[in-house]
Amino acid sequence: MPIYIRYLFLAFIIISFCACNFNTQNKISFADNPVIAHRGAWKKNNLPENSIASLNQAITLNCTGSEFDVRMTSDNVLIVTHDAKYNGLEVDQSTYSELSKLKLPNGETLPTLKDYILAGLKNNDSTGLVCEIKPSKTEGRNIIIAEEVINQIKELKAEPYILSYLSFSYDILKRIKELDPNAKTQYLDGSKSPERLKEDGISGLDYALFRYKRKPEWITEAKENGLILNAWVADKVEDIDWLLAHDFDYITTDKPELVFQQIEKSPIKNGYELVWSDEFNYKGKPDSTKWTFELGLKRNQEKQYYSDSLKNARVENGFLVLETHKEKIKNKAFVSKDAKNWRKKWEYADYTAPSLSTKGKAAWTYGRIDIRAKLPRGVGLWPAFWMIGENYSEVGWPECGEIDIMEHVGFDPDSIFGTIHTKAYNHMRGTQKGKSIYIDKPYDTFHVFSLEWTPEKMDFILDDVVYNHIENEHKTTHEWPFDQDFHLKINIAVGGMLGGRKGIDDSVFPQKMLIDYVRVFQKKNKE
Repeated sequence: MPIYIRYLFLAFIIISFCACNFNTQNKISFADNPVIAHRGAWKKNNLPENSIASLNQAITLNCTGSEFDVRMTSDNVLIVTHDAKYNGLEVDQSTYSELSKLKLPNGETLPTLKDYILAGLKNNDSTGLVCEIKPSKTEGRNIIIAEEVINQIKELKAEPYILSYLSFSYDILKRIKELDPNAKTQYLDGSKSPERLKEDGISGLDYALFRYKRKPEWITEAKENGLILNAWVADKVEDIDWLLAHDFDYITTDKPELVFQQIEKSPIKNGYELVWSDEFNYKGKPDSTKWTFELGLKRNQEKQYYSDSLKNARVENGFLVLETHKEKIKNKAFVSKDAKNWRKKWEYADYTAPSLSTKGKAAWTYGRIDIRAKLPRGVGLWPAFWMIGENYSEVGWPECGEIDIMEHVGFDPDSIFGTIHTKAYNHMRGTQKGKSIYIDKPYDTFHVFSLEWTPEKMDFILDDVVYNHIENEHKTTHEWPFDQDFHLKINIAVGGMLGGRKGIDDSVFPQKMLIDYVRVFQKKNKE
């Protein structure tokens, strides 16, 4: 074979290899999780924010996205940095040469956008790049920055790696869509409704978390309009759990490791979806579309009068506050021996307390119920989260079934218990199926009390620990009346057959129970 043919053949192999390698480099399939590392995964390992090291760590963690911030220097170099000042120098009034002399804390050179994108293309097949374009105060410069960002992304053939573009500037996002109609854009400012974003061709919302809590209807509206839902910055367990429960597409966080940890614990992981909740992000009386009040003297030889007063039940500071008081009350009640013969009766009590129910508002067959709460303190108090079968009025108790998700008595301050009552198993016969578990600081710390209920079993859970497991014996409804709708009750009793066994300590009043949320999940394909 002539030598020139050998060289041509060798050149062909090299070109083919390079082309193949280039194409492989530019293929990505975004990870299947909602985690967006905010300025990279920097916090746990104390890496510089917006550094290539923090980007590489986000890739190592397999985050779906790694967010970074882009600004433009005075000599029109695009760099990756968050603040308008870098080490005391105004970015848009300084050259890149001036800025780059000042290293990042780990010794890295201040990355240009090109450096950062090239690093993101290397050894990365699952972590998208989330590009936030910082607005400039200089008139007309925002459009220039947007155009330069898109030009560089295209030059590097990095479009497949860009998960989304973000900005507080609406003009920047609109220009991005003009330059690249396929680009995903998310608005950061939080001032526009999902409907408005949809009208203007913006792909989604990436708002501060508190804005969604103030306007929870925007979550539903965004989903109905097919918009991307993202929130920043979620670093607390309760906030991460809230976003997971509400099925956000993305969660932007400084603690991606924590989000991954909470994903493993979330009901969503096991195929559940949120079907009903009250997050108590409003003020005043409990939401009347979700809750009703029990009123009067009710059951179990309890000493309280159930009241609907704001003093006893209200929503404030993001919590449902249920409060008991020692106060004498005299109230008219209507009682009857049968449905036709009603008469007035005076009811007297030395205590008032709240009892809320979803009766007539919502009821469920199977699912998972989570209630995050801090319990009231004091001998004689008997707080409970429990459920009653919807057929109570037809068959009565215990035939209807009762599920005590959580009961606590003040004379036993470091335990709670979960129980079922049925015709075969109930406390009147001493056959109820219940177990208790130690609880640490129930009056000072919030805990999550849960029930997981399927056709085959019930698990009673405290802070993700199952402490009572009850299986369906598949006998009759006397043992398992739980294949029907049950509604939820939340109350604080005073005294009574159980709560009052060791008397009532009047010195503890008033007492509050704080509830952060109540969430009901069901399987997407209902059991």
